[in-house]
Amino acid sequence: MAAAAVTETEAENTPSRWEFIAGIAVFVVIVLGFLIGSYQLLDWITDAEQVPLEGVIIQGERVHTADDEVLSAIIAGEVGSFFTADVDEIRNRIEALPWVYSASVRKEWPQRLRVFLVEQEPVGIWNEDWVMNRYGEVFAADPDVIRGKVPHFAGPEAAEDEVLRQYQRISELLAIHDYAITRIALSERFSVRLWLDNGIELQLGREARLERIQRFLDLYPLIQEESDKAVAYADLRYDTGIAIGWKEQPDGE
Repeated sequence: MAAAAVTETEAENTPSRWEFIAGIAVFVVIVLGFLIGSYQLLDWITDAEQVPLEGVIIQGERVHTADDEVLSAIIAGEVGSFFTADVDEIRNRIEALPWVYSASVRKEWPQRLRVFLVEQEPVGIWNEDWVMNRYGEVFAADPDVIRGKVPHFAGPEAAEDEVLRQYQRISELLAIHDYAITRIALSERFSVRLWLDNGIELQLGREARLERIQRFLDLYPLIQEESDKAVAYADLRYDTGIAIGWKEQPDGE
């Protein structure tokens, strides 16, 4: 009798099969509800019509890049909603603009993008068709925009850094005497020629360029006193002295 009583008590304390099935069913319903809710939330987040980007703030000092160009670059590809917009892809499109050196793009809740631009700083026109920035990097932009405002650089491929370095060094010396360079050219053999803002060409060669510039600065006032003719060029490729070429005088003078 005692054994039978124990068996009946255990049966009473053991969950029925139907209770177990009901528990499983409730768990499945909860999981399905969670999955469905997550899917709907994801669908809402990724729907550009639910959280669209409705504003762009553009910052940074600019001379050659208009707001319309930046906006056109942004919408040139897929933009998406606030949550799905790929700021790296948008930044790449903006940095592809000719005068943009770098850009940063970030999202601002609830529906805006903030863009900060750093524009290229041109220092010269490279080989007539390209523009060089202050770092000696050449980029594709319309040189006519800055023609007459910056000097012209010329040289062989991959010599951009050397041309810029020579320009900077020589310009510092010339500026003391109120001269400026309008054009500087580096030959295949790294011989330097340059033209001043008064139209004189200086032939400097490959060595001792600063010393040769100083020689010209010392002798040019004496040359002006000795002749009324205008100097066309000064060949300074000598250890000492200077060779002068004169501009042709108009007929009748």
